[in-house]
Amino acid sequence: MVRRYVANVSAHEPSTDTTTVPELRVPTPPAGLPTTLGALVSSGWVSRPVSEELRSNAIARLRSGEPLVPGVIGYDDTVLPQLTNALLAGHDLILLGERGQAKTRIIRALVGLLDEWLPVVTGSELADDPTAPVSPGAVAAVAEGGDDTPIEWLHRSQRYAEKLATPDTSIADLIGEVDPIKVAEGRHLDDEGTIHFGLVPRANRGIFAMNELPDLSERIQVGLLNVLEERDVQIRGYRIRLPLDVMLVASANPEDYTNRGRLITPLKDRFGAQIRTHYPLEVATEVAILDQEVTVPDIDGVSVTVPRSMAEVVATFSHLARQSSQVSQRSGVSVRLTVTNAETMTANAVRRALRLGEVEAAARVCDLDALPASTMGKLEIESLEEGREAQIVGQLMHHAVLTVFRDLVSPGDLGRVVDEIEQHGAVEVGDDVTLAEFTELLSGTPELTKIAAGVAGDAATAAELASAVELVLEGLHLSKRLNKDALGGATTYSGR
Repeated sequence: MVRRYVANVSAHEPSTDTTTVPELRVPTPPAGLPTTLGALVSSGWVSRPVSEELRSNAIARLRSGEPLVPGVIGYDDTVLPQLTNALLAGHDLILLGERGQAKTRIIRALVGLLDEWLPVVTGSELADDPTAPVSPGAVAAVAEGGDDTPIEWLHRSQRYAEKLATPDTSIADLIGEVDPIKVAEGRHLDDEGTIHFGLVPRANRGIFAMNELPDLSERIQVGLLNVLEERDVQIRGYRIRLPLDVMLVASANPEDYTNRGRLITPLKDRFGAQIRTHYPLEVATEVAILDQEVTVPDIDGVSVTVPRSMAEVVATFSHLARQSSQVSQRSGVSVRLTVTNAETMTANAVRRALRLGEVEAAARVCDLDALPASTMGKLEIESLEEGREAQIVGQLMHHAVLTVFRDLVSPGDLGRVVDEIEQHGAVEVGDDVTLAEFTELLSGTPELTKIAAGVAGDAATAAELASAVELVLEGLHLSKRLNKDALGGATTYSGR
């Protein structure tokens, strides 16, 4: 199966660095690493805070010219400089933006800036530093074992914890609680060993991410204040102090977007950096994201193509929706809309190729009719426009096709095409028209063939050329230069 993206932008190739997101399979530590505290100290290993790890590794990437966050497109001049500043300053940070702006991807990519391997006291609950343990169990183990205390090595993917804020999240989930099982075993309530630590302490010496932070109830947000400022946790009435070393990163939607909750002012004040994300500023950027993220069906015997012109139509549709007064801009128009629309469009092209028994599949204008299924759930129409969702989506799609058509085709070349179609008579295209029929059509319309070839580009396949033909014909219709009749899977264009 051949998969070719005409829309490919080589400068934005997906990263092959698998360490930038938490890994499902933890690699095996390399041989020769110290296995006891004494051997670790003798090796010259020096403990350093998480913020220093992130800072030094970020500096190394900057000096080498590597991307700080691989796979994130369109933020080079806006978000990434602010993110870099926060890492260099050693700040906790919160990413603020509407849905579908790569906030979670950026947060997960920070894992790649941690040291690859970290020594911890074997079996410790809080990834304790062998040279400075903090949890009761690890403190006792080091006191008893001394230089013979066994240590193990954590991969950076194991030093990341993530929690989606939900209304039922409790202090026990985040910070910890008395474990009734340990009490039932005969321990006293004032024994620190009865504590079951929550997610935040267990992220010690790593990164803890809280997604959709405003959804966390305000009384629970208070529990994070000490973590961010004093770097410790307090559990019920215990007079204990756990000096945690954790970077706290959060994501949130703007306050004017959600009515589900808000960030309390003291918590916002404790984040060192608030970084505002945004949607792609240019259609070309959105096309590059589409090229990176779209999953093309893997069909034996079928070559699947996403022509650049059709990728631009899908990306332009999203941009127009973000500018439309009929679409709620408070909820935003996610980049996921572009990705799912492109995948749906491509899937419809594959379905057509399978139905017609063809070996080439390329998205055409007729495939845009399949997009309401992937669009309606991702657009929130303003209340005054309720009941007109399908009409609004159709208008935006027509506008997107016309915009791309005008960008790709010179107006001076169109008069001869219109004259040719008027002389030729009706031209039939659409979902039921085979590539062989397109080839026959082009053999009798040299002017249309010339314009379509210019849109499709050099070395275009028959399927890509058919896609360009439909775009030119639909553009002429939307420019009010051709009539259009649609019946079933066939669309007929004719002179006025």
